Amino acid sequence: MRPRRGRRRLEPPHPDLPKAPTMLTTRYVSGSPNWLDLGTPDIGAAREFYADLFGWTFVPAGPEAGGYGMFQLDGETTAAGMPLAPDQGHPAWSVYFQSPDIDATAEAVRQGGGAVLHGPMDIWDQGRMAYFADPSGASFGCWQPNRNKGLDRVGAEGALCWTELYTPDESAALAFYTAVLGWGTSSMPFPDGSGSYTMVHPASAGPDAMFGGLVPLAATGGTTPHWLPYFAVRDCDATVTRARSGGGSALTPAVDLQGVGRFATLTDPAGARFAVMQGEPQDG
Repeated sequence: MRPRRGRRRLEPPHPDLPKAPTMLTTRYVSGSPNWLDLGTPDIGAAREFYADLFGWTFVPAGPEAGGYGMFQLDGETTAAGMPLAPDQGHPAWSVYFQSPDIDATAEAVRQGGGAVLHGPMDIWDQGRMAYFADPSGASFGCWQPNRNKGLDRVGAEGALCWTELYTPDESAALAFYTAVLGWGTSSMPFPDGSGSYTMVHPASAGPDAMFGGLVPLAATGGTTPHWLPYFAVRDCDATVTRARSGGGSALTPAVDLQGVGRFATLTDPAGARFAVMQGEPQDG
């Protein structure tokens, strides 16, 4: 997290387009996603890739920010990015959740069997942050707002619209995050009757504020627990094509999910994972 310009809230720019499959808003409450950033070895290459993919521009936060900057649409911050040194880990997107007290959250992480990787620390007068790992090793951040209240745009085209946790133990993950971030849960049966999808929301806001889901790691053939951000797009297939032509790759091809929309899981040229979602048209 680094300082940025003032916030101005916008409605989705094209109300006649399919809506993002999300209840994410910028009315952030404790436990909800409120920030997102990319660590990458080549921020210049990343800004070109995401400019072509989502129309983002990159605005550096200033010489004191160590290369950190904001990805923006129409002057609204949709994400952030920073250069990543070889000894700082692999390229990845990081999801941050709102905390009313970062220090108390850090203690809850420790008590729950997780790890405090960085912080807690103040970021000038913008807020207070820390970076954690849950007991399975999936990393995530928390942001306690001050002047910086969070992302300017979510739930709209080119912005964060959903999150997923890929975890080896759904029950253990829910217990941990409920204790640390105060979540509630709901579920949605799969159309083929093979089971159900567990969704999460801030307990203080209820199911209407759901923002993400849990995916069993074994079901995907993956080995590394992680958080995956989804970005809303107008045309999923065209976005996959652009990602490939820009040096990215498709981990899963574009597929339809009944009642939700069409989605695909991608990597950028450096290997950072993310997903895109084309929501089904909604009445009104």
